[in-house]
Amino acid sequence: MARTGSVTSIDGSKVHLALAGQHGRPDVRVTVGNFVRIHAGNAVLVGIITTLSSGSDHGRQPGAYASLDLLGEIVIEEGAHRFRRGVAAYPAIGDSVDLLPPADLRVVYQATASDTAAVGALYQDPDIPACIKVEDLLTKHFAVLGTTGVGKSSGVAVILDQVMRARPSVRIFLLDVHNEYAACFGDRASVINPRNLKLPFWLFNLEEIADVIYGGRSPVDEEIEILAEVIPLAKSKYAQYKEASDRQIVKRSIGKGAGYTVDTPVPYMLQDLIALIDERMGRLENRVSRMHYHRLMTRIEAIRNDPRYAFMFENANVGGDMMGEILAHLFRLDPDGRPMTIMQLAGLPMEVVDAVVCVLCRLAFEFGIWSEGAIPLLFVCEEAHRYASADRSVGFTPTRRALSRIAREGRKHGIHLGLVTQRPAELDPTIMSQCSTLFAMRMTNDRDQAFLAAAVSDAVNLLTFVPSLGTGEVIAFGEGVPMPARMTFHSLPPERQPRNDMSGRAPEDGETIAGAAFVGAVVERWRGATMSKTSGLEADQTALSRLGREAGSDGGHGAALEQVHRRLLRRPLDGSDAAAEAGLRSAKTLWQQG
Repeated sequence: MARTGSVTSIDGSKVHLALAGQHGRPDVRVTVGNFVRIHAGNAVLVGIITTLSSGSDHGRQPGAYASLDLLGEIVIEEGAHRFRRGVAAYPAIGDSVDLLPPADLRVVYQATASDTAAVGALYQDPDIPACIKVEDLLTKHFAVLGTTGVGKSSGVAVILDQVMRARPSVRIFLLDVHNEYAACFGDRASVINPRNLKLPFWLFNLEEIADVIYGGRSPVDEEIEILAEVIPLAKSKYAQYKEASDRQIVKRSIGKGAGYTVDTPVPYMLQDLIALIDERMGRLENRVSRMHYHRLMTRIEAIRNDPRYAFMFENANVGGDMMGEILAHLFRLDPDGRPMTIMQLAGLPMEVVDAVVCVLCRLAFEFGIWSEGAIPLLFVCEEAHRYASADRSVGFTPTRRALSRIAREGRKHGIHLGLVTQRPAELDPTIMSQCSTLFAMRMTNDRDQAFLAAAVSDAVNLLTFVPSLGTGEVIAFGEGVPMPARMTFHSLPPERQPRNDMSGRAPEDGETIAGAAFVGAVVERWRGATMSKTSGLEADQTALSRLGREAGSDGGHGAALEQVHRRLLRRPLDGSDAAAEAGLRSAKTLWQQG
């Protein structure tokens, strides 16, 4: 191979070259990002070109010059060429430099571990596969970063597909914020959405159930104290409903003088909870204190009757300890050929998404603890900055805490973390610092680039390419790749590409979606999604009159009245109203006339 140049100076891991050429033009075309090798005695050192210049600077003779960062060296072990990170023998002045040939490039990116998987092709040579080291990728966590539209979701799908192939024992739980992964994995994934999700309210701890009840707003301290008092009593009361044999087991396990805490994940019935609150309210004479109890009951009844919360409150008064079945279904403990769960979050009430994510993170981590890591689980969080924001005033604190706990301690219990975000600068840096492998796709925001530069410790020069990466291109750093590399993710077949359930859907020939019937159907679905289960005006009027009696002349009942007012607005149409609504749907709207 033609000689590219020679070493002129060395500054730690940075080496400066004089390029061979005439009249300031190099004989061999080199550019930023090219890999080169230096023949340093018996060692072959590998570096990457970071800067190029020409002319006489700092007293140098006219010509072409380059600087490179040393990455490692190629050594002979057991008769075979191996690449080793780090440099044991440094070059000397005058050592020869040339471009790294394809054979040596393969040695550099050939992972020696047995559980490697190819996720793409190298930018420098598309014929050389770009591999990940699956064990290091999982046990030391990873993150995929990139702005919208750069192929981030497709890259995640490729990585997870290869993880499932290389490690069939790993279970994968993917939080799908935009409902776009359902078609990516075929029959290897179980898709859970708000229609088939079962996450009983009694699995929520006090902080989580409070977030649900108050819709993300700040809870009322007095009402939280009431909940903390009555929830353990409701759990104890439920234990008394069991059969005689079960009751004996409960007694023995609880022990004398012991009992359930507010966060013990055992069933209780909502009617028992409300009855206990009502019973305590009846003992009070102070009107202000009674209002706290009544407001709390009103809030609980409001969300219980909201069909959007059916995944929590369906069969709320029937009971049944289904915790084992729920965990097995969520985390594919009995995979039956489907080692992956896709949890679709779009469609859940916006007010409850944070609490649901928190419950899922907490269940995953605690299952890892109490199973002693028997089943490895990869927890992948899309749009991670929404749940673990760097701004402590944004988001649900327990969710950030749950994700942070997985990041810091999860690997000890077989729980691994994958973060996906388009705004890494908004992600909690404590959580991000636990990710030892980063896949950086195109990012143009200055804050995100600065955040990435602070997170990367090796081959920082590659970060200069981040703003100009093409769609599907990525720069990978860290423990999960043999070497920092610029590569292109494998392309997915069209039917396996991530897409929203309705994205890209175009009307077929002759299909018309505009019209009074269509709009009417949309309005009905819209209204039906928030229609109260307790139909009829009488029940709401009774609740309103009861609230008025309880409130009396106290001015603090506005919030409770507002709750009942909302229920009145959501009541089903009676016969006359329904007929009028049907007439409106059949009539042409003004924008269709003419």
